[in-house]
Amino acid sequence: MLGQPTRDRQAERQEATRLEILAAAWEIARDKGLAELTLRDVAFRIGMRAPSLYSYFGSKNAIYDAMFGQAWTDYLTLINAVEPTLPRSPRDGVKAIAHTFFDYAVADHARHQLMNQRTIPGFVPSPESYAPAIEVLERARRHLARFGVQGNERVDLFTALIGGLVDAQQANDLGGDRWARLLDDAIDMFANHVGIPKTTGRGS
Repeated sequence: MLGQPTRDRQAERQEATRLEILAAAWEIARDKGLAELTLRDVAFRIGMRAPSLYSYFGSKNAIYDAMFGQAWTDYLTLINAVEPTLPRSPRDGVKAIAHTFFDYAVADHARHQLMNQRTIPGFVPSPESYAPAIEVLERARRHLARFGVQGNERVDLFTALIGGLVDAQQANDLGGDRWARLLDDAIDMFANHVGIPKTTGRGS
């Protein structure tokens, strides 16, 4: 029919291949470790000649960059789904934010390393890939402000508290819940420190 937009099938195939490459890269990172990723291994896993990968990613760091952006974009998608369900109680709301990030982080060690730890020498995310990470932090600031937590030092304390528990969980009880069980207590301690009430009163 005239006037209907035509599909760019070449662009669709390019994007599908890019996603296949990233999926293979994540598999290798989880199997062997993030630092052990090689273009040769990625190409082998998807049945492609290694030089052909350069049509999609110019270097290994370009793959890391796309993985970084994908991981934070996926988390931003999760936040979009969680936001409408956040409890009205300030303390419960802060706990919900903490649990959302903690659970996402501990679910995938390699992904957490790339997102939150600088384990790849020389890798610096591009502004485009870093943008969703910045958006996530700004969302966290807004939510914490909504629950009465304002100021950079308090936001830094909140993120450091959760990050520390994530790191302890990953390092000492991978796949377990030893530090996950401490998250609510830790947030209560934080809430007491910054003066977050437990409820907002009737109807909260």
